[in-house]
Amino acid sequence: MTTNLGITLFTLGLGGGFLSGLLGLGGAIFMIPLLLYVPPLLHVGDISMKTVAAVSMVQVLSASISGVLVHHKNRFVSKTLIATMGVTMVLGSLSGSIFSKRMSSTFLLAVFATMAVIAAIMMFVPRPEQKEEVDPEKIKFNKPAAALVGLSVGFFGGMVGAPGAFILIPIMIYLLKIPTRIVIGTTLGIVFLGALAGTIGKFATGQIVWPMALTLVAGTVPGARIGGAVSKKTKVQTLRVMIAVIIAITGLRMFYQVFTGR
Repeated sequence: MTTNLGITLFTLGLGGGFLSGLLGLGGAIFMIPLLLYVPPLLHVGDISMKTVAAVSMVQVLSASISGVLVHHKNRFVSKTLIATMGVTMVLGSLSGSIFSKRMSSTFLLAVFATMAVIAAIMMFVPRPEQKEEVDPEKIKFNKPAAALVGLSVGFFGGMVGAPGAFILIPIMIYLLKIPTRIVIGTTLGIVFLGALAGTIGKFATGQIVWPMALTLVAGTVPGARIGGAVSKKTKVQTLRVMIAVIIAITGLRMFYQVFTGR
């Protein structure tokens, strides 16, 4: 890894970590396209989708634990929801990350883009927001449905190196009907468990390039903590629009690459 590539990865980690903490996304939804497109654009390197999927999983692991600590302090994290969805997500993510060893980079790219577009469409559907001041441990939700969502999203997320926060968020808001702030804080805890299992799977199959992964992490940790602090001061409607726009742009850009090869 060259010095210029290292500086680029650290900077991307810092920015990706900030957005992760701000929006409750593990970071893969913007980190994966950034890793794919920015290094070649700056002429500092060219990273394959399979390598990107592996190092981004490690980045998400660090971003999610940093962000959830801040949101937990702000009382936006539901331990019950994490326990319900986290266990099944671990199983799904571990299975998907191991299975991805047999998949081509183009197939992984197509899976990621499909997940992103579905999530973006869901986020643009208008829905009245519940009150923001709510005890995260008193929220009610369908536990069997939540467990199934964790398993399914975990499997596909494990394949592409994205534990799936970008699709978990709209599902939790619109299907499980959980308040947005609780979703943003809690999703990071669920994603942490999924990313931990996914990292183990990627590591066991030899897919992680550690110098790249650790350089990303070095920028991600402080970025996620700053983003988490800013999130508390940002309006819920603004957060939802930002999440939807980022997911939509990413999904459409990656579909473009799938069909054009560029």
